[in-house]
Amino acid sequence: MKIELENIGRRFNKEWIFKQVNYQFIQGESYAILGPNGSGKSTFMQVIAGNLSPSDGKISYSIDNRILDVAKVFEHLSLAAPYLELIEEFTLRELITYHFRFKKLVEGWDTDRIMQLLDLNKSENKEIKYFSSGMKQRTKLALACCADTPLLFLDEPTSNLDNQGIEWYHQLINDFSKQRMLIVCSNQLHEYSFCTNHLTIQDYK
Repeated sequence: MKIELENIGRRFNKEWIFKQVNYQFIQGESYAILGPNGSGKSTFMQVIAGNLSPSDGKISYSIDNRILDVAKVFEHLSLAAPYLELIEEFTLRELITYHFRFKKLVEGWDTDRIMQLLDLNKSENKEIKYFSSGMKQRTKLALACCADTPLLFLDEPTSNLDNQGIEWYHQLINDFSKQRMLIVCSNQLHEYSFCTNHLTIQDYK
Protein backbone atom coordinates (compact mmCIF):
# COMPACT_ATOMS: atom_id res chain seq x y z
CA MET A 1 0.00 0.00 0.00
CA LYS A 2 1.15 3.56 -0.72
CA ILE A 3 0.12 7.05 0.43
CA GLU A 4 1.22 9.99 -1.71
CA LEU A 5 0.99 13.62 -0.59
CA GLU A 6 1.02 16.41 -3.17
CA ASN A 7 1.40 19.91 -1.70
CA ILE A 8 -0.98 19.14 1.14
CA GLY A 9 -1.69 21.63 3.89
CA ARG A 10 -4.09 22.04 6.76
CA ARG A 11 -5.19 25.23 8.44
CA PHE A 12 -7.58 26.28 11.17
CA ASN A 13 -9.16 29.62 10.36
CA LYS A 14 -6.30 31.59 8.75
CA GLU A 15 -3.43 29.83 10.52
CA TRP A 16 -1.56 27.10 8.62
CA ILE A 17 -0.60 24.13 10.79
CA PHE A 18 1.48 22.73 7.94
CA LYS A 19 1.60 23.41 4.21
CA GLN A 20 3.15 22.29 0.93
CA VAL A 21 4.00 18.79 2.12
CA ASN A 22 5.18 16.50 -0.67
CA TYR A 23 5.91 13.04 0.61
CA GLN A 24 5.39 9.34 -0.06
CA PHE A 25 4.68 6.63 2.51
CA ILE A 26 5.28 3.03 1.43
CA GLN A 27 4.20 -0.22 3.06
CA GLY A 28 7.10 -2.05 4.69
CA GLU A 29 8.76 1.20 5.81
CA SER A 30 8.68 2.95 9.21
CA TYR A 31 8.20 6.70 9.62
CA ALA A 32 8.49 9.11 12.54
CA ILE A 33 6.43 12.32 12.46
CA LEU A 34 8.40 14.69 14.67
CA GLY A 35 7.85 18.04 16.34
CA PRO A 36 7.29 19.65 19.75
CA ASN A 37 3.95 19.55 21.52
CA GLY A 38 1.39 21.65 19.67
CA SER A 39 3.28 21.57 16.38
CA GLY A 40 0.53 19.69 14.51
CA LYS A 41 1.78 16.09 14.54
CA SER A 42 -1.57 14.61 15.54
CA THR A 43 -3.44 16.76 13.01
CA PHE A 44 -1.03 15.60 10.30
CA MET A 45 -1.67 11.97 11.24
CA GLN A 46 -5.43 12.53 11.17
CA VAL A 47 -5.13 14.02 7.68
CA ILE A 48 -3.07 11.18 6.21
CA ALA A 49 -5.36 8.66 7.93
CA GLY A 50 -8.30 10.16 6.06
CA ASN A 51 -10.07 11.38 9.19
CA LEU A 52 -9.53 15.04 8.28
CA SER A 53 -9.51 16.57 4.82
CA PRO A 54 -6.51 18.67 3.78
CA SER A 55 -7.20 22.37 3.32
CA ASP A 56 -4.96 22.34 0.27
CA GLY A 57 -3.30 19.77 -1.98
CA LYS A 58 -4.09 16.16 -2.74
CA ILE A 59 -3.68 12.79 -0.99
CA SER A 60 -3.90 9.53 -2.92
CA TYR A 61 -4.01 5.99 -1.57
CA SER A 62 -3.21 2.92 -3.64
CA ILE A 63 -2.89 -0.83 -3.26
CA ASP A 64 -0.90 -2.67 -5.95
CA ASN A 65 -1.15 0.47 -8.12
CA ARG A 66 -4.95 0.51 -7.76
CA ILE A 67 -6.40 3.75 -6.38
CA LEU A 68 -8.25 3.34 -3.08
CA ASP A 69 -11.18 5.59 -2.20
CA VAL A 70 -10.45 7.68 0.89
CA ALA A 71 -13.71 6.43 2.42
CA LYS A 72 -12.24 2.91 2.42
CA VAL A 73 -8.88 3.75 4.03
CA PHE A 74 -10.12 2.96 7.55
CA GLU A 75 -10.58 -0.68 6.53
CA HIS A 76 -6.82 -0.97 6.00
CA LEU A 77 -5.67 1.06 9.01
CA SER A 78 -5.20 0.55 12.75
CA LEU A 79 -4.61 3.51 15.05
CA ALA A 80 -3.68 3.89 18.70
CA ALA A 81 -3.64 7.34 20.30
CA PRO A 82 -4.21 8.88 23.75
CA TYR A 83 -7.26 10.80 22.50
CA LEU A 84 -9.06 7.67 21.29
CA GLU A 85 -11.56 6.45 23.85
CA LEU A 86 -12.31 2.84 24.75
CA ILE A 87 -15.86 1.72 25.52
CA GLU A 88 -15.60 1.87 29.29
CA GLU A 89 -18.77 -0.11 30.04
CA PHE A 90 -17.31 -3.18 28.34
CA THR A 91 -15.19 -5.74 30.13
CA LEU A 92 -11.78 -6.44 28.60
CA ARG A 93 -13.03 -9.65 27.00
CA GLU A 94 -16.11 -7.90 25.61
CA LEU A 95 -13.99 -5.05 24.24
CA ILE A 96 -11.56 -7.32 22.43
CA THR A 97 -14.37 -9.44 20.99
CA TYR A 98 -16.28 -6.34 19.86
CA HIS A 99 -13.21 -4.69 18.31
CA PHE A 100 -12.43 -7.70 16.16
CA ARG A 101 -15.89 -7.82 14.71
CA PHE A 102 -14.68 -4.89 12.62
CA LYS A 103 -11.01 -5.77 12.14
CA LYS A 104 -9.45 -9.05 11.08
CA LEU A 105 -7.13 -10.58 13.65
CA VAL A 106 -3.52 -11.34 12.80
CA GLU A 107 -3.34 -15.01 11.83
CA GLY A 108 -2.99 -17.32 14.80
CA TRP A 109 -4.33 -14.83 17.34
CA ASP A 110 -7.55 -14.83 19.38
CA THR A 111 -9.02 -13.07 22.40
CA ASP A 112 -7.32 -15.33 24.94
CA ARG A 113 -3.91 -14.83 23.34
CA ILE A 114 -4.34 -11.05 23.32
CA MET A 115 -5.14 -11.09 27.05
CA GLN A 116 -1.99 -13.13 27.60
CA LEU A 117 -0.05 -10.56 25.57
CA LEU A 118 -1.46 -7.84 27.84
CA ASP A 119 -0.85 -9.98 30.95
CA LEU A 120 -4.38 -9.07 32.02
CA ASN A 121 -6.04 -12.49 32.25
CA LYS A 122 -7.15 -11.76 35.80
CA SER A 123 -8.88 -8.60 34.56
CA GLU A 124 -10.81 -10.16 31.69
CA ASN A 125 -14.17 -9.52 33.38
CA LYS A 126 -13.28 -6.08 34.77
CA GLU A 127 -14.95 -3.11 33.10
CA ILE A 128 -12.55 -0.84 31.23
CA LYS A 129 -13.60 2.16 33.34
CA TYR A 130 -11.80 0.57 36.28
CA PHE A 131 -8.52 0.17 34.36
CA SER A 132 -5.54 2.38 35.12
CA SER A 133 -4.35 4.79 32.41
CA GLY A 134 -1.42 2.45 31.70
CA MET A 135 -3.68 -0.59 31.32
CA LYS A 136 -5.87 1.36 28.90
CA GLN A 137 -2.88 2.44 26.82
CA ARG A 138 -1.54 -1.12 26.60
CA THR A 139 -4.99 -2.26 25.51
CA LYS A 140 -5.15 0.38 22.75
CA LEU A 141 -1.72 -0.64 21.47
CA ALA A 142 -2.56 -4.35 21.51
CA LEU A 143 -5.85 -3.83 19.66
CA ALA A 144 -4.07 -1.82 16.95
CA CYS A 145 -1.10 -4.15 16.57
CA CYS A 146 -3.11 -7.38 16.58
CA ALA A 147 -5.36 -6.18 13.75
CA ASP A 148 -4.33 -7.53 10.36
CA THR A 149 -4.01 -4.19 8.56
CA PRO A 150 -1.23 -2.94 6.27
CA LEU A 151 -1.24 0.50 7.97
CA LEU A 152 -0.31 0.92 11.63
CA PHE A 153 -0.47 4.48 13.01
CA LEU A 154 0.67 5.23 16.58
CA ASP A 155 0.39 8.66 18.20
CA GLU A 156 2.43 9.16 21.40
CA PRO A 157 2.40 5.38 21.92
CA THR A 158 4.04 5.23 25.36
CA SER A 159 1.74 7.78 27.02
CA ASN A 160 1.00 6.58 30.57
CA LEU A 161 3.41 3.63 30.31
CA ASP A 162 6.11 3.00 32.90
CA ASN A 163 9.58 1.64 32.07
CA GLN A 164 8.30 -1.94 31.97
CA GLY A 165 5.48 -0.83 29.68
CA ILE A 166 7.96 0.89 27.35
CA GLU A 167 9.97 -2.34 27.08
CA TRP A 168 6.71 -4.17 26.32
CA TYR A 169 5.96 -1.59 23.60
CA HIS A 170 9.33 -2.16 21.93
CA GLN A 171 8.70 -5.91 21.85
CA LEU A 172 5.23 -5.28 20.44
CA ILE A 173 6.70 -3.22 17.58
CA ASN A 174 9.31 -5.89 16.90
CA ASP A 175 6.63 -8.58 16.70
CA PHE A 176 3.89 -6.76 14.80
CA SER A 177 5.35 -4.07 12.53
CA LYS A 178 6.98 -6.23 9.88
CA GLN A 179 5.62 -5.76 6.34
CA ARG A 180 3.37 -2.91 7.50
CA MET A 181 3.51 0.82 6.97
CA LEU A 182 4.34 2.05 10.47
CA ILE A 183 3.90 5.74 11.29
CA VAL A 184 4.72 7.04 14.77
CA CYS A 185 3.95 10.60 15.95
CA SER A 186 6.29 11.54 18.76
CA ASN A 187 8.82 13.88 20.31
CA GLN A 188 10.43 11.19 22.46
CA LEU A 189 13.29 9.19 20.97
CA HIS A 190 12.39 5.92 22.70
CA GLU A 191 9.04 5.92 20.88
CA TYR A 192 10.48 6.16 17.38
CA SER A 193 14.16 5.10 17.58
CA PHE A 194 13.47 2.15 15.25
CA CYS A 195 11.95 4.34 12.50
CA THR A 196 14.14 4.64 9.40
CA ASN A 197 12.41 7.73 7.94
CA HIS A 198 11.77 11.06 9.69
CA LEU A 199 9.43 13.91 8.75
CA THR A 200 9.56 17.07 10.89
CA ILE A 201 6.37 19.12 10.93
CA GLN A 202 8.22 22.39 11.58
CA ASP A 203 9.85 22.07 8.17
CA TYR A 204 6.43 22.72 6.61
CA LYS A 205 5.27 25.84 8.45
